[in-house]
This record gives sequence, C-alpha cells and structure tokens, in this order.
Amino acid sequence: MTRPGDLADNAIRVLIADDQALLRGSLRVLVDTEPGLTTTSEAATGAEAVRLARRDPPDVVLMDVRMPEMDGIEATRLICGSPETANVKVLILTMFDLDEYVYAALRAGASGFLLKDTPPGELLAAIRLLAAGDALLAPAVTRRLIAEFARRPEPSRPLSPTLDGVTAREREVLTLIARGLSNTEIAGRLFLGVATVKTHVNHLLGKLAARDRAQLVIAAYESGLVTAAAPPIGG
Repeated sequence: MTRPGDLADNAIRVLIADDQALLRGSLRVLVDTEPGLTTTSEAATGAEAVRLARRDPPDVVLMDVRMPEMDGIEATRLICGSPETANVKVLILTMFDLDEYVYAALRAGASGFLLKDTPPGELLAAIRLLAAGDALLAPAVTRRLIAEFARRPEPSRPLSPTLDGVTAREREVLTLIARGLSNTEIAGRLFLGVATVKTHVNHLLGKLAARDRAQLVIAAYESGLVTAAAPPIGG
C-alpha cells in the first residue's frame, strides 16, 4: 500500500535557475503539476543555484545561461565538478540555438540543452531523460554540435594521452559517436549488436571520465581523434 508522501519522496527533484521570476514561476508550475516531478527550489543567479544544489542536491537543474553574479556556465562547472553534486544533471535552457555559450556549458558538464520555446511536453520528457542518466544529445543535436566545432577551427594536434587505454574498436565507436550516429546506426556500420555498442559506450564513459554522450563528442574532438574538417559519416 502506498503511504502518503511516498510519491513525493520518489519524485524526480528539479532545481530551477533563471533570473526572470516570471519564467521561474511558470517552470515551477509546469514541473510541480507533472506526476513524478517536484521542484526543490528556485535560484535567480548562478551562485545561488550552486549554493542550493549543494545544500539540497536535486536530480536535475534547469539552468539559464545569462544570469547576474555568476552565469550558468560557471555554475554548471561548479555543480558538475564538485563531489557532493557530481550526480546532479544540468539541462541548459537558452534563448539561442547553439549560441556561443552552449558549447562551453556542455564542456563544463551539462548533460544537454533545450531552447526556452521548447514545448512543455518535450521539456518534461527531457527532465526524465536526464534523471535516468542519459544525455539530451540526439544524433541531430550532435550534428549541430559538430557544426559548432567547424566554426571553431583549430590546428590538428596529436591524440591526447586521455585516449590511452581506449581500444581500437572503442576508438571506432567514439569516432562514429562524434560524427552524430546513434547506437543503432553504429551497430549497423560496424556489424555489431546494439547491446555490444552500448557496452563499448559504457566503457568509453568510464575510461574517459565522461558524464554522458555529450562529453564523449567533445573528448573525440579535443583529443584530435576526430576533426571538424573531416567528411561526415552517414546521412
């Protein structure tokens, strides 16, 4: 028999960080009226978001980028980089599609991003996705991230020592992840089972100390394994 409070105790806990009070209130109503989700607190600045996340760690932070006192990028870096909040997932909410701050936020540890005009149902689904341990980086989004690398050309450099210990097959999988292929597409390309691809992805996450798929894409480029100038793989 379910006891009063059980559902709330098991709910996905969400911290909302945005400097606009009206938007924070709207997001809180949206979250709190959705079964299985609950808001822990609201923050008007990045610094406040960090303090609240440390005091009462949520499962997911909805993080604005441009905020006073401390922006969302630095707040994300502090939350994701601290042992006490290392399991907290950050979902960036931005007004601009892949503006100059989003790449930095993903690099800081954010697990994904959405535009602020995203339909409510998609935002709620994204919260559940991140809370389950996945990254909000679908293949189409990965390809847009690749486009961001293409706009930031850098000289080629040798493979980073961080790829030491990564097997040849894992490098193949990592290359395809960085090119925007899904696990199913990678399985077809390499003639592997989807479960085997998932195992390789999990190994890569561990070996590269990556939080999620977004971090793997960044690691592939920053290590020199993949370059933005290389031709895309797949359609």
